[in-house]
Amino acid sequence: MRLTRHTDYAFRMLIHAATRAPELTTVGEVADDFSLSATHLNKVAQTLAAHGYLETVRGRSGGVRVARDPSLIRLGEVARATEPDFQIAPCMGDDGDCPIYDPCVLRGALNQATDAFIAELNKWTLADLVKPKQQLVAAILAAQG
Repeated sequence: MRLTRHTDYAFRMLIHAATRAPELTTVGEVADDFSLSATHLNKVAQTLAAHGYLETVRGRSGGVRVARDPSLIRLGEVARATEPDFQIAPCMGDDGDCPIYDPCVLRGALNQATDAFIAELNKWTLADLVKPKQQLVAAILAAQG
């Protein structure tokens, strides 16, 4: 299983916002601090805001912040919201172009593996990820030069 960059960047953006909470941060700051594309991060911020993970504040002194308690943000839920699909094999779709599609046991096994992956991620919250807040902030500052 491999997560897309969109999900990876979503996790980073949430971590960044949670370390700054309750203050606002900007997409530009996240982009600079992680050396990522601001254009791509804008799309990530839109996704996170649409799913209620980030609150956006418009205007000259606007930005983003975590929209709910980090202990209520489960990583598996974020992954489900940001990943286009979790089909780890083409045969997991509903196209049925495989001659053994109907009796196939592999699809069930792959679905169970995906469910286990999400269940494991859901054991973790954003609050868990930002427990070493001081170390995270220090690492971001050190990366800035």
